[in-house]
Amino acid sequence: MRALVTGGAGFIGSNLVRELVKQGWNVDVVDDLSSGSLDLLSGVRHIVFNQSISSRYLKFSAIDDKIVTVFVTKFDNDKILRRIKTSSYDVVFHLAAMPRVSFSVDEPSMTTKNNIDATIRLFEACRHSVNRVIFSSSSSVYGGADNLPTKETEKLAPKSPYALQKKVCEDFSVMFKEFYNLDIINLRYFNVFGPGQYGNSAYSTAVSAWCYAIKNNLPLRSDGDGEQTRDMCYVDNVVSANIKAATCKLTDEMAGRAYNVACGDKVSNREILNYLLEKYPDLKIVNSPTRVGDVKHTLADISRAKNELGYEPSVRFWEGLTRTMKWWEI
Repeated sequence: MRALVTGGAGFIGSNLVRELVKQGWNVDVVDDLSSGSLDLLSGVRHIVFNQSISSRYLKFSAIDDKIVTVFVTKFDNDKILRRIKTSSYDVVFHLAAMPRVSFSVDEPSMTTKNNIDATIRLFEACRHSVNRVIFSSSSSVYGGADNLPTKETEKLAPKSPYALQKKVCEDFSVMFKEFYNLDIINLRYFNVFGPGQYGNSAYSTAVSAWCYAIKNNLPLRSDGDGEQTRDMCYVDNVVSANIKAATCKLTDEMAGRAYNVACGDKVSNREILNYLLEKYPDLKIVNSPTRVGDVKHTLADISRAKNELGYEPSVRFWEGLTRTMKWWEI
């Protein structure tokens, strides 16, 4: 199996690359390193080409199956799109995006250009040359869902540019099946965390930001009243869902369909902070207003992913938190 992983030097992407290599896949990566890092691929044998690479290299496809080829450029670079059209990838895992709800609120036009326009260019390159595309969507498309646990059939009500961008790409995936017979599976991630997720940005997720703060003797920020709950999903579960979606037998009904990727349970910010305070009694907590675009509660119904993809979350939150803290060496 040959795969292209966009955003493969990012948090989720690098974890996916490691598992694909472990399972014997031939893997190419494209990542502009705007939020990813080659350090996250340490331990994986890889060769790196920067964005000035000549077209003769981009046409070269008979790579050593033990080496990951990393192209440092945007995933909609014309040379990358030509490579997709001629390289006969079995699967494209599309994880690259400008992430975070709050960042999209600050930069709506920039994130729209990357998260919609560039993604549609990628889909277009895949339409006659790739067997399947796995698109990384988000639970943010639900907005503040009225029904918990939330099924994929819930009415979508995106409350941020980022959420709307993901919804638009999901809508295009249905059209690409109808017009071009391209199989695209949409995976709606719920609050992913784990090793490789940096926490030193204003847009970092809570767990990574708190681990970073503990590591660097900084106060932990608590947004809102702390009673918000999340269906926290350890990154290994997300990796498993991607590979299940890439390798399952696909029916006509499944192409263009969305699947929740989560654990089907929830934990509050206050519960996590209380646990950290018990472990580190000297921690300081700083209260901040609720972040713009954030929803109060998320909880997924994962029965569709279980029944149709064979997905089963293997790592629950508290075990995942322990593994994450070990990675941070705290």
